Amino acid sequence: MFTYVVFYGIPVFGGHHYSLGFKSSSDGVTNHCKKPEWVKDLNRKQPYLDLDAVILSINTANAAKVFTEAYCSAKRSRVSFHFFCMFSILTWQLLAVLLASFSTIFYVVLQSFHVLSHVSQSYIYVALEKVFCNTCKNLEIRCCQLLYWPVFLKDYGLRSQSCVEYAEKAAFHKHSMWTSLVVDLLLGNFLGIILWCRAREACAWISVFSENATNYLLRTGCVWLMGNPAGFKLNTELAGVLGTISLIAIQIWSTIWWLLGLFLIHLIKVVAVFGSLFGLTAAAALIIDTISLATTHVSTLQWLLTLLYSWQIQAVDALWRLFRGRKWNPLRQRLDSYAYSVEQHVVGSLLFTPLLLLLPTTSLFYIFFTIMKTTISFVCIAIQFGISIIHATPYIKIFIWFVRRKRFPCGLWFDIVLCQRNATNSSEVKSAEKTASGSENSLRASCCRSTVLVSFLHSNFLNLRQVVWPHYRNVFSDVSRSSIALSAYGILTGKRTPSAPKIGLPPTLPWLSIPYKEYWRLCHEAVLACKQDCICQLHR
Repeated sequence: MFTYVVFYGIPVFGGHHYSLGFKSSSDGVTNHCKKPEWVKDLNRKQPYLDLDAVILSINTANAAKVFTEAYCSAKRSRVSFHFFCMFSILTWQLLAVLLASFSTIFYVVLQSFHVLSHVSQSYIYVALEKVFCNTCKNLEIRCCQLLYWPVFLKDYGLRSQSCVEYAEKAAFHKHSMWTSLVVDLLLGNFLGIILWCRAREACAWISVFSENATNYLLRTGCVWLMGNPAGFKLNTELAGVLGTISLIAIQIWSTIWWLLGLFLIHLIKVVAVFGSLFGLTAAAALIIDTISLATTHVSTLQWLLTLLYSWQIQAVDALWRLFRGRKWNPLRQRLDSYAYSVEQHVVGSLLFTPLLLLLPTTSLFYIFFTIMKTTISFVCIAIQFGISIIHATPYIKIFIWFVRRKRFPCGLWFDIVLCQRNATNSSEVKSAEKTASGSENSLRASCCRSTVLVSFLHSNFLNLRQVVWPHYRNVFSDVSRSSIALSAYGILTGKRTPSAPKIGLPPTLPWLSIPYKEYWRLCHEAVLACKQDCICQLHR
């Protein structure tokens, strides 16, 4: 019979627990004792124990006891420090009433706007919702988070406290939403204060930047394309028509925005107010929609040139199939042989030559405005990436990782501190020493055996990248190599242009609609549940 004693620290909520994790490595750990042969034999055999069940038992064994002792000690402390407890209870009750009242007022305001938005389904409202789609999406997410904060902070009951690992996961889920909300609001207030104080400087910078972009990029680029760009000999008439239409559209839009530029400082203040009330993500979404609205003339010209370029490419492709005696079969999605008549070949020849000769002129205009549109889209993608990062960052986990890394276990390893070997008798040992060197190991293995093995159970910990990366993994889950290749192919054929991805945002919760009194009671109970959690944490 072998005796194997394992010592381990008792898992305590807020302290540490055990988890198998993705890998159980013991890098950098050295054993001072040689492992016995039977341990190596066990490593070769198929394991019969379910390690997940063992770890669950270890994490559950002491959880109920610690949870009960925390409440009992909390009650004893109330008796010992009656005055302090009464003051604490009154403070928490006052805080609960204030937060519940303020949240209920905010709940009434949000419900009123929600009802008005559903009642007034006019054309103007629908158009504004389409134009400011990113802002509406982020406002909906933020309003739902503000409405659901008492639901997330409400106590999960004794079931979540039955296992330390489950309690840790419940606590992270419980505090992740409001920490993200607080950080977003702090960043939004920081941006709002800067924009409000520097509104005139920001307005002047935006005006100068838009004027330079219009004069030195769009107008100069159109005039350059109307000549001989980079030595290309273009069709003068077609280049003049496309360039004139582009310049007229740019001039009309510049005149409109010059008139609207009088309200630019008010728009900057609106962005500042949005950031202060709804966070940095709402202000950034409003900036994305404003950029898209301010560059509508570029998008419109690029869309028109995309249609012209696409039709021209398709016509040249169809005429080239005519010369080869091939015809596209849309039912079977393949090319079939077809006998064209002489008249069809003559008409095809008359159409193919001018279309092919006009294609370089259309292509250069299409490439120029596609580059402009792609640059604007990349700016929007960068801002959208920042919004996704703000939403996906686990702030509470990062803070706790710096304070207490033991709350992020990953893998197990055993530190052997005692490995006692007993010989059967001294005469057998002496006879074993006199034998040949070839049979020395086998005799010692038969004469000596491990009777006691003592080890400590330790746990590895996740590094910061392993803690954060699972939350960032789904930020651009919809973007892959195939989608990028399809976008590039669409740009070449005039069928698709890159746009800001609608990914990385948290899921939209269903709109909360309960009576006002019930919502006030829910907020009040949530604050009191936080008080109870704080008391339990202080006594653990």
